[in-house]
Amino acid sequence: MSEPGVPPPPPYNPLPPAPPSGAVSPNRSLMIILSYIWILFIVPFLVEKEDTEVQWHAKHGLVILIAEIVLQTALWIVGIVLSQIWGSFGCILGIARMLVWVGFLAARIMAIVKGVNGQRLIIPGISEHVSRF
Repeated sequence: MSEPGVPPPPPYNPLPPAPPSGAVSPNRSLMIILSYIWILFIVPFLVEKEDTEVQWHAKHGLVILIAEIVLQTALWIVGIVLSQIWGSFGCILGIARMLVWVGFLAARIMAIVKGVNGQRLIIPGISEHVSRF
């Protein structure tokens, strides 16, 4: 039969163990970077369903994208309307739109740096909408 003092072999399990919920993705840094590159937030949002941190950053990237589109569209419409009244106002709003774009770009870069370092960038007025998705 078996020798005394020798433990029996472990049972054979052909399936690997399931990852725990909230598992850390091996591609976490890449996915966090993709989360903040405009429409590419879709990749980590769809691929990394188990990693809650990557999901949060993907949703945050979506919220930042929506805020940027809304603000740029509003400035564009105001520019069209007011340029009919005062011709040089369109140039001023063009500069404002460029500054808004640079501001959102800076926010995205800061969010990437903080995300890769294991932190979250909280933008007042924008980041609280992440929980809606």
